[in-house]
Amino acid sequence: MIKHKRIYVEYFGYGDQSFVPCEICGKEAVDVAHIDHRGMGGSKTKDYIENLMGLCRKHHHDLDNGRVHKDVYKARHEMFMNEAKN
Repeated sequence: MIKHKRIYVEYFGYGDQSFVPCEICGKEAVDVAHIDHRGMGGSKTKDYIENLMGLCRKHHHDLDNGRVHKDVYKARHEMFMNEAKN
């Protein structure tokens, strides 16, 4: 398993067969995305839970293409993390 995906699933306690929701719409997440992109060099310094978000394909594309500002995603991810604690 890719390191950043492992960090994400372990933090939220998802197993291999778990349904992982998109943090924006609740549909099935197909990607664990970096909110602040790693860049072309693939820097591992961006692999921390506050920067990793489960997203469906549409919302991952919206983030990557700048259709929605990443601060919106960061705020939603913060709420998602807080909800997971409760």
